[in-house]
Amino acid sequence: MSNLFQPFQQNISGIPLPEKFTFPFYYEPHQLSVIAANELQNYLETQSDFEHNFGLNVEQDGLVIGKMFGILVVQNNDGQLGYLWAFSGKLAESNHHPLFVPTVFDMLEENSFFKKEEAILNLYNKKIEKLENDFDYLASIQHLEQTKSQAEKEIQEQKLKIKLGKKIRTEKRKLFPQEALEQLNKESQEEGILLKKMTQYWNYHIQAAMESLNAYTNKINQLREERRQKSANLQQQLFAEYAFLNQYQELKSLGEIFNGNPPAGAGECAAPKLLHYAFQYDLKPIAMAEFWWGQSPKSEVRKHKQFYPACSGKCEPILAHMLKDIPMDDNPFQINTAQDKELEIVFEDDYLALVNKPAEFLSVPGKQVTDSVFARVKKLYPSATGPLVVHRLDMSTSGLILIAKSSEIHKNLQSQFIKRKVKKRYVALLDGLLKENNGVIDLPLRVDLDNRPNQIVCYEHGKPAQTLWEVIERRENQTLVYFYPITGRTHQLRVHAAHNLGLNTPIVGDDLYGTKANRLHLHAESITFSHPISKETITITVSADFYTRNKS
Repeated sequence: MSNLFQPFQQNISGIPLPEKFTFPFYYEPHQLSVIAANELQNYLETQSDFEHNFGLNVEQDGLVIGKMFGILVVQNNDGQLGYLWAFSGKLAESNHHPLFVPTVFDMLEENSFFKKEEAILNLYNKKIEKLENDFDYLASIQHLEQTKSQAEKEIQEQKLKIKLGKKIRTEKRKLFPQEALEQLNKESQEEGILLKKMTQYWNYHIQAAMESLNAYTNKINQLREERRQKSANLQQQLFAEYAFLNQYQELKSLGEIFNGNPPAGAGECAAPKLLHYAFQYDLKPIAMAEFWWGQSPKSEVRKHKQFYPACSGKCEPILAHMLKDIPMDDNPFQINTAQDKELEIVFEDDYLALVNKPAEFLSVPGKQVTDSVFARVKKLYPSATGPLVVHRLDMSTSGLILIAKSSEIHKNLQSQFIKRKVKKRYVALLDGLLKENNGVIDLPLRVDLDNRPNQIVCYEHGKPAQTLWEVIERRENQTLVYFYPITGRTHQLRVHAAHNLGLNTPIVGDDLYGTKANRLHLHAESITFSHPISKETITITVSADFYTRNKS
């Protein structure tokens, strides 16, 4: 039996096992997973095995780094239930801690090939650094710069002298007789010859200075190229050695899984570590869950103790191999949640329409589900031209969407959106009480490349995103608000609500940035635009079901 297999401390005899393993990318934690996670969290609150600043104690020193932790409920060959613990990346600058499964491949192990090759690369770095700081090398750089500067100065002076001489000779030709022209022409030729010789002189000295410098730069470039090749070879060796097991004891490396180009940090998440260890020690996976522990990071939305799915970019290809032939819960992304829902038309004329999209209903066809607002209105208006859907709402967001019945109307309405002439109002129920009554949120957003479609706050590469908000009313630990988006970024309102630099209060039912509920309590309830034909200003309002119910 594995020495990291931990039996449950709590009595679990009355809890039935899940019929299938957890679908890692969207799940409600099984009761056994919640118990295992609670026991890990109790350990984290009381442990003295390591020191790591999670940002939960204001008096603790050191860099604040929150961390994803994972648990895997497993069954051993005796039928006993227990669990394994893991953390993503490193913890307290180490890959190894008591009670936690190790990394799949430990690059930090002292006698590993990685450490040996890393030492060689460090020698290259030292050699390059020594050459780059060599006195003669720096002097040769300075000599070349001074030679070029002096050459430019003297050649420019000679050109100015020629220009001035030409001007003087032009005036002389007007005043002097014909016989003086020969002397003036001779002066012009001599100045030109001098410029040519001067240019040749300085080109020779510049070339000599460059050759002197090249004696050093060639050595440096050669070392850099050797270092690059060794680094590339080390990386490929690492990708080949970093291999993951599945239930059939089949090994598949990072290089094979990602076709030689895995993203940074692939394989370091908790889920692959847990499953690899389970298969290594013949433990049957039953259920799993991952949660965030510590202060929220600056970019992502991560709440202390909250459960999160495995990341798609790094983990999905790895887990596809590791969970091969293991029956899992249904993939919700393949389920058409709009199948039994109706698309209500709330306004229509010969040119356009407004539909009230239910929650969990795609605006346009997805990769795995085609039923959508677009598909429905395409059947409804078969003779319509153009893209039909003028703007989109998140699948989980309900509310008003503009439909254009011709490409011309679509172009006009899209132009109004681009010029920010269309005004939209959303109503949202937030999971917490806001202290302020109104304000503006200005947080630039971009997609999380490792975990699409999630968005993160990014001041370097993010697109501008601004939202005005105001409180409608406060209820039992909840706040009803209006959102007025100035920009229209993906998940803008959801991130601006949940992020600690925004309202720090997720929308109720936000399964990406908050906690899942019966639905996402976000509704696009009002839209104002100029009719493309009549030029009349039109405002349409449709209240949210959660808003009207709670008001009554």
